[in-house]
Amino acid sequence: MELHLYDTLSREKRRFEPIDPANVRMYVCGPTVYDFAHIGNARPVIVFDVLFRLLRHIYGEKHVTYVRNITDVDDKINARALHDYPNLPLNDAIRKVTETTASQFQADAEALGCLAPTHQPRATEFVLPRSDGRADMKSLVQELLDRDHAYLTLGNEGREILFDVSSMSDYGALSKRKLEEQIPGARVAVDSHKMNAEDFVLWKESGSRDPGWQGEFRPNPKSGYYTEFRISPENAARLQLNSPVVAIHGRPGWHIECSAMSAAYLGEIFDIHGGGLDLIFPHHENEIAQSRCAHGTRAMANFWMHNGFLQVEGEKMSKSLGNFFTIHELLEGRSFGNRSWDGPVLRLAMLMTHYRQPIDWTVARLKAADDLLTSWMRLVADLPVTDLHTPPSPQLIEALADDLNSAEAIQLISHLAKSADSQVKRTELLGNLVFMGLVPDPARSAEIFDKAIGLFASLQSKHAENMRKLSADYEERSKYAGPGVKLGDLSSTKRTLEDFRTLNELIERRLAARSRKDFLESDRLRGEALAMGFVLKDSKGTQGEPLTTWEVAR
Repeated sequence: MELHLYDTLSREKRRFEPIDPANVRMYVCGPTVYDFAHIGNARPVIVFDVLFRLLRHIYGEKHVTYVRNITDVDDKINARALHDYPNLPLNDAIRKVTETTASQFQADAEALGCLAPTHQPRATEFVLPRSDGRADMKSLVQELLDRDHAYLTLGNEGREILFDVSSMSDYGALSKRKLEEQIPGARVAVDSHKMNAEDFVLWKESGSRDPGWQGEFRPNPKSGYYTEFRISPENAARLQLNSPVVAIHGRPGWHIECSAMSAAYLGEIFDIHGGGLDLIFPHHENEIAQSRCAHGTRAMANFWMHNGFLQVEGEKMSKSLGNFFTIHELLEGRSFGNRSWDGPVLRLAMLMTHYRQPIDWTVARLKAADDLLTSWMRLVADLPVTDLHTPPSPQLIEALADDLNSAEAIQLISHLAKSADSQVKRTELLGNLVFMGLVPDPARSAEIFDKAIGLFASLQSKHAENMRKLSADYEERSKYAGPGVKLGDLSSTKRTLEDFRTLNELIERRLAARSRKDFLESDRLRGEALAMGFVLKDSKGTQGEPLTTWEVAR
């Protein structure tokens, strides 16, 4: 099986060849847990979960490592942690502040049918050097200083260590932004304390009363300071220009977090780095710069994958427009379409579009996904739980192996469902639904698999009850059948039992009118039946008695 993926860096779809087939490695940027994750955050979570499943299928479950971080280093989070828990160490206080939002994100991902990544590191755990020797942010910053890619300067709010973009000859390759053509001020501040307008923060000083971590850095005498702006004696003292070690109580820049956490678990070069299209610049561009320059490597990741944007009902999602929805709100039914939406429905609505294409998130899309999933579940609801282990169809894997073409995979499932006229095909359908994460699967924890069994038992019970009701309903409808009545006319969900009762009474009244030769009333009742959607036909029975039958008006 050959896997082909689109690489944003090279702008081409290429054959995927892992660095080490026994250890395929993928990193995806996770959420900032200051608030609940919104529906846009759900797209990369779902997209790269499908890729995780595909990689495990091809290379083996034990040979794939998937890392998705949790960003809990954020100025708003830090400030709240200091305010709410002033007597706790900063990392402990942050954990308290983000406990609810981080837990909700995990619950949301589970509800969306996602497997747990191999590792989910928190940024706070990788700020300072670790006892296990894994990569950390402070040490990466020091490495960049030592290699002449960073410098210490005095910013508007205190001391900063900045990355020198001019020290990297191919900076901007991912976003295809040429350094000399970039417009200062578009995405970066234009400050006199920077050597280049595009230089970005690696470490930033916090105020004496603000939260932060204590970092000690050795500026490189060759290029460790930037002093081309006017330095007052006070500022020179703050910069500690002649000190071999500069202590800065501060916090890391945003981009350095992912460079540290990916290196900590996946090494200096790994196979796949994923995220949303909005992260290409500046986040992923700066990740590449930091990682390559700190490690002295040719690349950070061999493939860069990005999912497309999501808009809501034709407009960009924003709180000001009132179309900003969290995953939790959609699951709880507090916002979109005046109803709640099951996690598998949200997942299917995402996967119906190729991951690189934009999605218009609409109520109509969710209703279509809900109807489709309901029809599939009816076909598999009575299958034994052991069939959850059924492997996916080769055709499904082939579709996904072509740059994760989930849209084609969903079409294949739909075609299979339409022809699922045997238990073998229905079992194949179930295997595909499990692989796509639309039904809980045994690859997850025992607890979640128990939920899958419970879900199936519930579906089977509902199926049996529905069949009993349909049987009773059909038996009741059959009482009102006339000669030549089609089964579809009796079982049509558009016709209620009350419709058939009314029609039967109308026919009896019309037969009575005909027997007393009241043809005006007979014609009126025929018209009344036609208005109800039924065509009456008069004939004679075997003994010559008047007989009236009906058909649904076409």
